[in-house]
Amino acid sequence: MAPPVLLVIAHGSRDPRHAATVHALTGRVRAQRPGLRVETAFLEFNAPSVPRVLERLAAEGAAEVVALPLLLTRAFHAKTDIPSVLREARARLPRLHIRQADVLGPSPLLNATLGRRLREAGVRPGDIPRTGLVLASAGSSDPEAIAVIAEIARELRHTGWCAVRPAFASASLPRTEDAVRALRADGVRRVAVAPYVIAPGRLPDRIAAGAEAAGADVLADVLGPAPELARLLLDRYDEARVPVGASLSA
Repeated sequence: MAPPVLLVIAHGSRDPRHAATVHALTGRVRAQRPGLRVETAFLEFNAPSVPRVLERLAAEGAAEVVALPLLLTRAFHAKTDIPSVLREARARLPRLHIRQADVLGPSPLLNATLGRRLREAGVRPGDIPRTGLVLASAGSSDPEAIAVIAEIARELRHTGWCAVRPAFASASLPRTEDAVRALRADGVRRVAVAPYVIAPGRLPDRIAAGAEAAGADVLADVLGPAPELARLLLDRYDEARVPVGASLSA
């Protein structure tokens, strides 16, 4: 019996870099697990839509789908938008079994991806003890999502950075430029900004602009199609498709 289809659900953006990055990431997922069918859908701005992909899969005879939100925290889209879309699809397509996987974060694999992007931007291991880090996320009005970002920042502080501050591109404060300036005011001479976002777009551009305006020394790239992130998608897929207490070999 074929394994469930992995349906990666991204938010979507008017910025063409967003969809290109999402497709590059799902391509890496396919490369890591040959034989797994991986589909991509978007909530808005880009095609195909989630309902359209699910309808196509049902018409092709697929039996089961794991719908994986390409989201880093459990905020509005994970709690409301995606469950609503999937609920409507289940009502229309009763023969297609649809499971919703968990969001991606928090995860050590995300922290590893951040580390990769910082190294690529020029941060060497010997730089970390004298470097302050700004963990810059897209932002949310959801208190749970904000608390997760704050906890990740606290965890990163214990990995050797001289200081770590969270920042947000929207909905919450502080902004990236304010976090950079706060580290400077605390006496931190070298500051790196790590965007905790998956793909380019308006909010990541706002993070970059804030880092530049405040004179950050290092700006890492978005998480993008990193191998660690692709592995995390597969981990979330496996967790969703296997009942609690069972094993993949069972």
